Amino acid sequence: MAMTVTEKILAAHLVEGRLEKGTEVGIRIDQTLTQDATGTMAYLEFEATGLSRVRTELSVCYVDHNLVQSDFRNADDHRFLQSVARRYGLYFSPPGNGISHQIHLERFGRPGKTLLGSDSHTPTGGGLGMLAIGAGGLDVAMAMAGRPFYLVMPKVYGVRLTGRLPAWVSARDVLLELLRRLSVKGGVGYIMEYFGPGVKELSVTDRAAITNFGAELGATTSVFPSDGNTKKFLESQGRGDQWVELVADADAVYDEVIEIDMSGLEPLIACPSSPDNVVRVREVAGRPVSQVLVGSCSNSSLRDLLLVAKVLEKETVHPDVSFEINPGSRQVLENLTAQGDMLSLIRAGARVHQAGCLGCIGMGQAPATNTISLRTFPRNFPGRSGTKDDQVYLCSPEVAVASAITGRITDPRDLAEYPRIVLPERYLPGDQRIEPPRPAGEAVAIVRGPNIAPFPEMDALPETWRGSVLLKVGDNITTDHIMPAGAKILPLRSNIPAISEYVFNAVDPDLVARAGKARQQYDGGMVVGGENYGQGSSREHAALAPRYLGIRVKLVKSFARIHKANLINFGILPLTFVEPADYDTIRQGEEVEISGLRAALVAGAETITVAIAGRTVRARLEVSARHREILLDGSLLNWAAMAADAGR
Repeated sequence: MAMTVTEKILAAHLVEGRLEKGTEVGIRIDQTLTQDATGTMAYLEFEATGLSRVRTELSVCYVDHNLVQSDFRNADDHRFLQSVARRYGLYFSPPGNGISHQIHLERFGRPGKTLLGSDSHTPTGGGLGMLAIGAGGLDVAMAMAGRPFYLVMPKVYGVRLTGRLPAWVSARDVLLELLRRLSVKGGVGYIMEYFGPGVKELSVTDRAAITNFGAELGATTSVFPSDGNTKKFLESQGRGDQWVELVADADAVYDEVIEIDMSGLEPLIACPSSPDNVVRVREVAGRPVSQVLVGSCSNSSLRDLLLVAKVLEKETVHPDVSFEINPGSRQVLENLTAQGDMLSLIRAGARVHQAGCLGCIGMGQAPATNTISLRTFPRNFPGRSGTKDDQVYLCSPEVAVASAITGRITDPRDLAEYPRIVLPERYLPGDQRIEPPRPAGEAVAIVRGPNIAPFPEMDALPETWRGSVLLKVGDNITTDHIMPAGAKILPLRSNIPAISEYVFNAVDPDLVARAGKARQQYDGGMVVGGENYGQGSSREHAALAPRYLGIRVKLVKSFARIHKANLINFGILPLTFVEPADYDTIRQGEEVEISGLRAALVAGAETITVAIAGRTVRARLEVSARHREILLDGSLLNWAAMAADAGR
C-alpha cells in the first residue's frame, strides 16, 4: 500500500489502535522538549509519576520564554529546571542559549523520529522530516514516562509545491498564502504534508519556517520529506550520520490537496489581529511603522539574520523605528559574528537582544501606544504584545528590514538588488552551554524556590453536576484570552493558585470572583464559547487554572485540538453544541445542571443533556473510551495512577 511520509512515521511508531482516520491511536514518542513557561509544570507532573529517569530516547529542557529576571521567580524556576534535568536524565539548555525549536532543529532533530513538545510550535521539527507535535505539558510528562501519546488519527492534507521563490519572497510567504486561503481553522483535523517539485527548492530552515508557522492553521502538525537538502543540513551541523531518506511513495494518496506555485507568490503580510488576516504588502504599503522585530521561532535562523545584515550593509535604520533582533540560538549568533555580519546590524542601528522568545510571548518589547509593530513572529492575537489595542503585523524578514529602513510598511522589491547569501558548509555548533544528561543513579537534589507550589489535587467527576454560566465568549478565543502571558504573569507558571487569579483577566476581570461564588453555591462553573475555542498556544495553564477555579464544563461550537486535549487531561468536560443556534439562547449567570453524568460517560453516551435555567440543551461529547476514563477519574494523573495500581 502506497504511503505518505506522515503514514510511514505513524506506522513505524504505532503501539495502540489502527491507522484509520478518525479513530484514536497511540504512538511511541522518541524525543520530547519543554520550554520553561510550560516546563516547570510538566516536570512537577513527571515527578508525580514516581519514576527515577525519563524513558525516551532523548529529552531536552529548554529555557527560552521567561528570560526577564525582574525578581527571584524566573531565576528560581531556571534553577529548578536545571536540577530536574540533572536528576531525571535530560539535556538542559540554559537561558540565553536560544529558542527551543531552533536549537532542536540544529542539534537534536532527526528524520523519521517522533517529537512531542509542550509548545504549540514544536512542528518546526517537521522541516527536518520529523513528526513533531505540540501538546500540553501533562501529555509530554506521560511521554517522558514512556507512555504512548494518543491522538485522533488525522487526515493528511497534501500541499503540492511547484516553482521556486522569486527574489524578496521568502518561505514565510508560502504559509501566509496558505493562511490566506484556508484560515486559522483550515488545518484542524489534518497533518499538512508538503510534496512536489518545489520542495527541492527549499532549504531545511525554509521548511522549518513553514512547519513552524503552520501551527497557526490549527493543524496537528506539518511535515516535509527527508531528502538531499535534509542530508546537506545535517552534514553542515556535523550530524550527517543521522540522515535517513524519507519520502512519500509516488502513488501516495492525500485526503485533500492544495497547490502553490511559489514562483507566482509576492510579499504578503498578516494584518491585525489574526495570522490569517493576510493581504499583499502592496495593499498596506506606506503606513508608518515605529517598531520592527526580527526573530522568534518562526524566523530567527542564520539565513534570516544574514539576509537582514546583508541588506543593512549599505543602509541604516530609520530614526523613528526601533529595529530589534531576537536571534534563534547561540549557534546563529556565533556564525553571524564569525562571518563578520554582526557589525552590519550594529552599525545600522539594530538592537540585538539575547537569543530567546522575548516579545513573541509578551516578555518585553511591547510597542508604543497607537503605533504599528512589524514582526516576523507567528502570532498577532490582540494584546499578546503587552500593549492594549496593539497594531501588530506579521511579515517576512525581507518585509521587516525594508520597512525598518524606510519607516513605513514597504514592499522589499522596492529596494536594490537582492543580496547574495552564503551559508557555511559547516556551522560552528554553538552548543557549548547545553548540559548533557547526568549518569543514571547520580544523586541530585531538586532545587525549589518559594514560588513553586505543589500540584493541585483533583476530584473525580460527580454523578450530578450543578453550576452556573460564569462567562460567555465568541469565536476564535485563544489561550492568550484564557490565560494571558507577559512579563507579569508568566513567572507564576509554577504556582497554580497565584496564576489562577488571572484567568480571563483581559476579557472579564470579575470572572475569578464569580468563580469563587459559584464554588460556594454550586459545584463550580461553566464557560460557553463559539468556534475554534482555545486556538493558539499549547499552554495547559489555560485548562489547569480554570479547573483550579472550579470550572468543570466548557460548552462551545468547536474546540482547537491541543486545548481540547488539555481540558480532558484536567477533567473538564469538553462539550459542543448539537444545535449551534442554542448558543444564542444562553445567558451569563444562568443556572446549569447535568444529571446522570457518570452513568452517561460509562455507557459511552455521545449526547449529554444540559439543563440551563429550566431549558434543555443537547451537547455532544466527542471523546475516546480512554478520555471517558480520564474524565471520570478527574484528571490524566489520577487515571495514570489508577492504571499503574491496576497493572495496566
